[in-house]
Amino acid sequence: MSRRAERERRTRETAIVARIDLDGTGTADVQSGIGFFDHMLDALARHSGCNIHLRCTGDLHIDAHHTVEDVGITLGAVFLEALGDKKGITRFADATVPLDEALVRAVVDISGRPYLHFAVDMPAGQPKIGDFDAALLGEFWRAFVTEARLTMHLDLVRGVNAHHIAEATFKAAARALGAASRIDAHRSAQVPSTKGVL
Repeated sequence: MSRRAERERRTRETAIVARIDLDGTGTADVQSGIGFFDHMLDALARHSGCNIHLRCTGDLHIDAHHTVEDVGITLGAVFLEALGDKKGITRFADATVPLDEALVRAVVDISGRPYLHFAVDMPAGQPKIGDFDAALLGEFWRAFVTEARLTMHLDLVRGVNAHHIAEATFKAAARALGAASRIDAHRSAQVPSTKGVL
């Protein structure tokens, strides 16, 4: 069973093509026009084990908001499509990831019910990480979770450096998403829900 999907999304603000392979090797080929964001998407692929291909052209002359949010929307949509009927997935997973002084916990339920708890407060006085607006971290995850129709809790346990916090957030989320979407060989014919559907 192939767990791959591709999606093209065009608006007046962005043009995006995204592909994902849930059973990949963790490779990324991404170009969003925002260097630090590309670095985070590379971490998402590498630490989830998914292959991600993404091309985005956005109205960065205005700001990065449309690009970051629309990439989240598109990647969430291809993640959901690639899951298919969700038979055999592990469904629940969590990961706690450090990056130097930063520590972030991610908990995921591929539930069919979109909900994001986002308690990752960036330190005052660090509004930018390279060319990335730190305030957009939550916007990306909110868009992704809504389109992927999953529940995610992201909590900053501790941290003082915005770069470290953002990167630990992506890595923790990636680890949890990779584990939750993995096929459980003992339940490969079952949807992991008492309802029989997710």
